[in-house]
Amino acid sequence: MQTNFSPEQLADPHVAESEKILRKCVHCGFCTATCPTYVLLGDELDSPRGRIYLIKDMLENGRSADKETVTHIDRCLSCLSCVSTCPSGVDYMHLVDHARIHIEKTFRRSFGERLARSVIAATLPSPKRFRLALRAAGLARPLSGLLKRVPWLKTFGVMLDLAPATLPSASHAARPAVHAAKGIRRGRVALLTGCAQPVLRPEINEATIRLLTRHGIEVVVAEGEGCCGALVHHMGREEQALDSARRNVDAWLKTAEEDGLDAIVITASGCGTTIKDYGHMLRLDPAYAEKAAKVSSLAKDVTEYLAILELPEQEARGLTVAYHSACSMQHGQKIVSAPKQLLRRAGFAVREPAEGHLCCGSAGTYNILQPEISAKLKVRKVKNLEATKASVIATGNIGCITQIATGTGVPIVHTVELLDWAYGGEKPAEL
Repeated sequence: MQTNFSPEQLADPHVAESEKILRKCVHCGFCTATCPTYVLLGDELDSPRGRIYLIKDMLENGRSADKETVTHIDRCLSCLSCVSTCPSGVDYMHLVDHARIHIEKTFRRSFGERLARSVIAATLPSPKRFRLALRAAGLARPLSGLLKRVPWLKTFGVMLDLAPATLPSASHAARPAVHAAKGIRRGRVALLTGCAQPVLRPEINEATIRLLTRHGIEVVVAEGEGCCGALVHHMGREEQALDSARRNVDAWLKTAEEDGLDAIVITASGCGTTIKDYGHMLRLDPAYAEKAAKVSSLAKDVTEYLAILELPEQEARGLTVAYHSACSMQHGQKIVSAPKQLLRRAGFAVREPAEGHLCCGSAGTYNILQPEISAKLKVRKVKNLEATKASVIATGNIGCITQIATGTGVPIVHTVELLDWAYGGEKPAEL
């Protein structure tokens, strides 16, 4: 793609990077076939190619974002299916990240949108605030219909609909601690406990700790670690995201200095994609560029790390699992085979749904901010998963778990919960 940025514009490193990305696009349109929003809506501006044109026009002309551009960028799930499809290697992820930051700085949203986004950014990254918010939502749920009839309160009505009816008890697994390896220590890892996950499904971290320690891995929950920053990063709130990244970098490198660290294990693939990008996010920060790159190099999805351990093959369990590959797993981190191989090695029969490359519609805060499109994607995903006739659904991302669970009666669990059960741990409550 030909670009016409001025030398003054290219002096901005963010613009310079976006210009290089734009130049790689050859307008082939392969991305349209695998973009969930284009498949649903059929609007060229709701495809990666269309959004690239909008971003190019906005940045090249040095103008503030307008309503049309914001509408179509907001509809992007950041599922990165287009990145897996693109034959030219267009780095769409960093391009749309830059566009969202530009939108946040230059576009004045409606009062209702600003309020909802501020509440989300202040609540979801904090487990304590998130838990309190969900408890309050349980009391306010009867008001959902009324709120959705008021345009500027609609998003709050959607939040009430999405809030679970009950919450599990807080888990000790989310607290700073060192969980000793059983027997001879084979390795030492830090575990990201996350923000939403320990509130919604604390058993995921508990299963991870049990499985790893049982196989000789010391697991450390570092003092000071917290939200990875992904949620606010995808909302264009870059400073808040970078603050989260710096806090985690400091916490994990301190842990590494104490007694070494083989990996930073992540059980939410959406978080993993962001943490693996810390080196890029903080590349312009002289105090953190090198440290962030180190953390990114240590980051591994739990299935990546378990694959290294070469867990023993188990007898068949007679249970069929439909594996849902989260977008952040298959497109963001390029982890495709490891989770399925681990499940098969653990004795499960694994089936893959049709259209496995398409997003379920969760996508961080997408199901809150774009509920209509999200709901259609959920219906499509659930239909394909149920068509496998599997007894249980497994996936590696808390957002996908909560999204899909509201659309099907088939139990859905984290991959690591099944693996923990297969290797001597507790049977998942959902089963």
